[in-house]
Amino acid sequence: MDCPRLLKGVREEYWPHIVQEDFQLHFFLDFDFLMAQVANIEEKNILCVFRNPTRQPQAPSFANFHFLGYDLVERETSVSALTNCGGFPDVFDNSELSDVGLMPTLDRAVQVQETLRTTYPGDPHANCDVWAIFRLAG
Repeated sequence: MDCPRLLKGVREEYWPHIVQEDFQLHFFLDFDFLMAQVANIEEKNILCVFRNPTRQPQAPSFANFHFLGYDLVERETSVSALTNCGGFPDVFDNSELSDVGLMPTLDRAVQVQETLRTTYPGDPHANCDVWAIFRLAG
């Protein structure tokens, strides 16, 4: 839910170029293929994401990606637990979020993820993954 999808549906020719696990069919693995598919779309955000990184990921060297921060995304609906769930003031303060609504460090994002799970075990918003998010400049 970070941005609306640029490509609607999954075409037959996408299958060799996309992630095929956990119903994540809108994540492309082949940057050049993706860029060819969206070449005629003027306004777009191209994100590079890492799910549940164990250390700070590095920006890909093949393009000009800039690190934005970490989101905690609900597994079931892909909603941000940081910005789309009404807040969890007993777990984190909104002032901790960057100007784009993300956690600045992996350590804090993981701490919030773990605290959400233990504090709200029955809340679906607390069942979330940490996503490192980079945005293509340009």
